[in-house]
Amino acid sequence: MGWAKDTGITAAIAALVALATQDARAANGAYAVDAADISEVGSCKVESWMSAATNTDVLAVANPSCVVDPFRPIELSMQTIRARSDGDWSTTVAPKAKTNFIPTGIGRWGLSAYGGGSFDVMTGEALAAFAVIPATFRLSETMRINVNGGWLWDRTVDRHYLTYGIGFDWKFTDTLQWTIEAFGQAGRSEIASIVQPRFQTGVRYRPNEIFSVDVIYGRNIIGENANWITIGTTIRFPVRGSEPEHRRTGHL
Repeated sequence: MGWAKDTGITAAIAALVALATQDARAANGAYAVDAADISEVGSCKVESWMSAATNTDVLAVANPSCVVDPFRPIELSMQTIRARSDGDWSTTVAPKAKTNFIPTGIGRWGLSAYGGGSFDVMTGEALAAFAVIPATFRLSETMRINVNGGWLWDRTVDRHYLTYGIGFDWKFTDTLQWTIEAFGQAGRSEIASIVQPRFQTGVRYRPNEIFSVDVIYGRNIIGENANWITIGTTIRFPVRGSEPEHRRTGHL
């Protein structure tokens, strides 16, 4: 019984790490379905968010990232997650690398890929490895559909899962963006909630190129069948002298 409970906690947190998204022009931050874009080389950002559930579970996350160009543009990030699940606390780090292969554009698909792993800070144990292919179809300059497909290895129980996600972004004013998404993982698990679909919807307020704040409602975010409220922020450090992002890309 205790083993099953601990396994469920670890698997849920590992799944969250694998599904989390980090991209300045994607749904990003606390949202789970990534877009195919990456930011400009030399730009950096710091995303952070806190999530609280009706079952008293808590997540506190910090995710700094920068885009470098060793041989092609690659976004490197290091997510740190402090989590409480069923009264037990854990601290996890998850390095990730992402690159774009086909740029996005109105009326066509863009494609990228990212991969990484997660590790327990206290023990140094490798918890999970993951790889995801994000694809984005832009309906217009203010609307897009993001589709994700990938793989997750939960090393704690030596289980492999297919991961999936679909999301819709709509920038309905100059400063407000609405996102809705469904995501999850498919595979064999003794804990049914681990493989149940998950859902989030929220609004982003972005008054300028530097700062944005998100308010998000989620359901079953880490497989505990609970309701979640998330508050997140992003602080961006664009390349000095570059054009503002929306002028450079023409996109949300």
